[in-house]
Amino acid sequence: MRTSDPLLVDRNVPAAVSTVLDELLGRRLNESSAAHRRFASDIGERVVTFTVTGGRRRRSQLLWWSMRACGGGPPEAEATLRAAAAVELIQTCALIHDDVMDGSALRRGRPSVHAAVDQQYGTQNHRRPFGTFGGAAAVLAGDLALAWADDTFVEALARTPHAPALSRVWRVMRTEMVAGQYLDLHTQATGSRSAGRAMRAAVLKTAQYSAAHPLTLGAVLAGADRDVVRGLRRAGLCAGMAFQLHDDLLGAFGDPAVTGKPAGEDLREGKATYLVAVARSSCIRKGDKEALRLLDDVVGSLDAEEDEVARVLDLLVTSGARDRVAARIERLCSRSMAILGSGPLSSRATGHIGRLLLESCGFTDAAPSTRTAAPLADRFVGIPASAIGGVR
Repeated sequence: MRTSDPLLVDRNVPAAVSTVLDELLGRRLNESSAAHRRFASDIGERVVTFTVTGGRRRRSQLLWWSMRACGGGPPEAEATLRAAAAVELIQTCALIHDDVMDGSALRRGRPSVHAAVDQQYGTQNHRRPFGTFGGAAAVLAGDLALAWADDTFVEALARTPHAPALSRVWRVMRTEMVAGQYLDLHTQATGSRSAGRAMRAAVLKTAQYSAAHPLTLGAVLAGADRDVVRGLRRAGLCAGMAFQLHDDLLGAFGDPAVTGKPAGEDLREGKATYLVAVARSSCIRKGDKEALRLLDDVVGSLDAEEDEVARVLDLLVTSGARDRVAARIERLCSRSMAILGSGPLSSRATGHIGRLLLESCGFTDAAPSTRTAAPLADRFVGIPASAIGGVR
């Protein structure tokens, strides 16, 4: 594929991004081999494999279509695809590190990087001060992915006259991504019950990084004016918040065959989600001390029994929390679509942006309705205890 021809890229954006990734990662892997062959095979190759396999390329597609929506064409194509490749690499860093912090053994149906290294060397039970050998190696793999992301973004900057503005967005995105991850960890460690803190972490960790910043980068690459950039950022922020809330619903009620993890796992891990915070607030208003005790006993307890988790899932429904979160998702998505439709943008490109944003929020067939939460909420019905898997 000629990645300099926007019309060809339009036909299959993920394939075009993959073409660029194949070329640049080949060079990066050669550099790793020159440093040390073992390092290249154990770390470099895993970063490459992680980046080129799996994933929907949603962020890079949003970046590309934002550039196209703002009138970008052949002069911007190469820089945009390299910026998109850099975003994919920073996502690799985020996921590898996230798996270490969460202790996740699987990612995309395969062993996570830290688990794979421990399996290779049989070091699963060889504890170090901050985890196993595999965990330490995975931290380095994430670091390498971040370094490669920065290198790739620098190559993109060399191909555009908008380098200063793009650099500012990139710096903010990296910092906010780390800040959001830390707040997520902090709320789990301190047992925070604040709905506001949960949403702030979601904005930093997910909404900005997954939607708002990619759309902003694409608009800046096309040289869009300030109002257009601001509008796309707002549309991305609304949809990004909805995406995190939808992910919270999946974490509680999602089908394990689809999510790849046991239903209710987020509850056992004590993740400070907006969903749980809303349920807790509802129980406080009603003076339901028994329900509050249930939340205190189960949320954050890795040893929670299946029937206890099932009771919390039922509480999330009966308290109205599930439906309230679903309603907020729909309102946020409707607002996002309204903002997209109000700007002076290419309707064809914004159609692609809208589809990507809605799909990320669970709407695969039609736009959200602002009249009722039932269509989305009904997808997350209560799950019996027999369907809930054990502790990881």
